[in-house]
Amino acid sequence: MAKTKPPQKNNEREERIVMEIIVDAYGPEEQAMGWYYYLDGMLQFPFTARCNARRAISPLLINDEVDVIRMAPEEECEKEMFVVIRWKNDSLAVPLSQLTPIDSTEFDTQQAVEDWHYWVGMGYLLC
Repeated sequence: MAKTKPPQKNNEREERIVMEIIVDAYGPEEQAMGWYYYLDGMLQFPFTARCNARRAISPLLINDEVDVIRMAPEEECEKEMFVVIRWKNDSLAVPLSQLTPIDSTEFDTQQAVEDWHYWVGMGYLLC
């Protein structure tokens, strides 16, 4: 992923991440599971998203629109959060950081994706 300037520190978001998402996480594996279950509980599937960045591990192009249908399996989300999209006549897991919800009326979905984008943008890692 291309390096961009980190977002401005957001104390409210930082507190939510620490107190709700990675609370009691004593290492990267526990942080990953905290994120996984937070996203799985907050994201309202299905939702439409737009690709916001190219990734070597994904076939999506910037501005592609896709339907996000569920979280990828836990074991795929140990280092980064992945979601499953409808892709051609099948499904495919892609990085959540690559997607931005569009026309989402679900505040929880929007907030959860923004929380993950913030975490990634700040350079926090799950490794």
